[in-house]
Amino acid sequence: MVRRIFWMTVGAGAAVWAMNKANEATRRLTPDSLSGAAARSALHLGDTAKRFALEVRAGMAEREEQLRADLGLDGTAVVEPPARRAARAIEAAPGPGQVAALPPSRVITPYVIASTPRQLEQRRDKHP
Repeated sequence: MVRRIFWMTVGAGAAVWAMNKANEATRRLTPDSLSGAAARSALHLGDTAKRFALEVRAGMAEREEQLRADLGLDGTAVVEPPARRAARAIEAAPGPGQVAALPPSRVITPYVIASTPRQLEQRRDKHP
């Protein structure tokens, strides 16, 4: 008799637990609850994107300051007056009898990637 009462109590407890879980799931899956969860997720995503954009802007500003300092564009570099730069450019230009020294041109060989083993074989046969 005690065994029957024990198992009846266990069964009743399991039924109560299952009913609570089922009610919680039905409340969680109502349209209002789903739309609220979607709205919270969208707000969280928007906040995350906004924080990311602010961090990117801060990084860009910091890097721009570094580049300006490295290139002397932040006002610390001494710039030669424009008239003097033009005079020096004219002096450096070749005269009528002089030829400007140009760097030797490089011959660029195009490299073609073979997409199949057969094309690779054909390319090797053409260029031994």
